[in-house]
Amino acid sequence: MGLLCLGLLACRNGIDAPASQANNSTATATPVSSIAPQMAAPSAMDAHVVELRERMPKGFTMVIEPPFVVVGDESPDKVRERTEVVRWAVRMLKQDFFERDPEHIIDIWLFGDARSYRENALALFGEEPSTPYGYYSAKDRALVMNIATGGGTLVHEIVHPFMEANVRDCPPWINEGMGSLYEQSAERDGRIVGLTNWRLAGLQRAIRQREVPLFSELAAMGDGTFYGDDSGTHYASARYLLYYLQEQGLLRRFFQAFLRDREDGGYRALQAVLGEADMVAFQRRWERYVLDLTFP
Repeated sequence: MGLLCLGLLACRNGIDAPASQANNSTATATPVSSIAPQMAAPSAMDAHVVELRERMPKGFTMVIEPPFVVVGDESPDKVRERTEVVRWAVRMLKQDFFERDPEHIIDIWLFGDARSYRENALALFGEEPSTPYGYYSAKDRALVMNIATGGGTLVHEIVHPFMEANVRDCPPWINEGMGSLYEQSAERDGRIVGLTNWRLAGLQRAIRQREVPLFSELAAMGDGTFYGDDSGTHYASARYLLYYLQEQGLLRRFFQAFLRDREDGGYRALQAVLGEADMVAFQRRWERYVLDLTFP
């Protein structure tokens, strides 16, 4: 089978639910009693929905899609359409990477434009967003996003609560590398794959300027360094390293190896899966590989 590109809902980011799901959607009538037993009990979801309805601004639509509740200010049909992306992403990510659902119910707040995003994030969570796209707030148990920037932001942020539930103290290069890998994604032979995206040009520029950190350094970065002044290069380096593993058929094997040996940020697992004795020489080959990639 070939590549099914999911580009109808958010053509800029290449994300949408497969047509087979869209034609059989049951998101509008998901009964609370059908929630999977490993998630919150039905009474917990009932109570959560009641509380959420009291907080939900007028004119918003709510759709239950365990382990999430999707809330948006676009038309009801559009919110249901967005929910199909959530369902698809959850199914794909759990199939390949994650055994456990988030421990708590997570709300996905989808705001239809930048103004709604800023104003409602401030009103609901007490702070203005630090990114124009979207973010995951563990303390608020919420994904908050300007969905006008595209469905890729939605899939990126869905990765984070699953990573939190399955990987204790995940190093940022893997957490953000996986999230950003699926900012532009598709379904290939029944599995989720990342495609090249807008981060490529910046990474190619950083490679030419010799500004890309060694992979040993990337794996050792804590949050302060990874999210610091060179965060754009760090995100892109992590994304396209995982993209390379994906295209070589090694990504799932690497992730499993990382789960078994994560003390050094996944660097030993990376080296073992690649089978490379000289990682500096491998990185030079990877850089040439990235320079040959194209987007769009």
